[in-house]
Amino acid sequence: MGPGGIATIIAACALFIIAIAISYVVVRVGRFIDEAKLSLKSLTDETAPLIEEVHTTVSLVNGPLKSINRITKNAEDLSDKVSDATSSFINKNGSAVKIAGALLSAASMNKSRSKKKAE
Repeated sequence: MGPGGIATIIAACALFIIAIAISYVVVRVGRFIDEAKLSLKSLTDETAPLIEEVHTTVSLVNGPLKSINRITKNAEDLSDKVSDATSSFINKNGSAVKIAGALLSAASMNKSRSKKKAE
């Protein structure tokens, strides 16, 4: 066997070792992809029910919040109506309100005087 035959055997062995290394890498990457696929499937299977539970919880919380919103809106409307009625009464009957205030203060003064006399 001459030097060309030995070089051919060395080149063939080198190509064989490179082919084995490449096939090992391909097998490892294939296993990695399979594991990643299983992990992703597991994550998806666990996440879907969790998202459904969160959706149900949010729906259940939104019901009472809508009721509270209606109650506060009704209270706001009532407060606005009372305020408007009071403003209207005071504007139309300003002198009557002043007289009523004077009568109330006179009554409270009279009450405090009667307490002092009783002591």
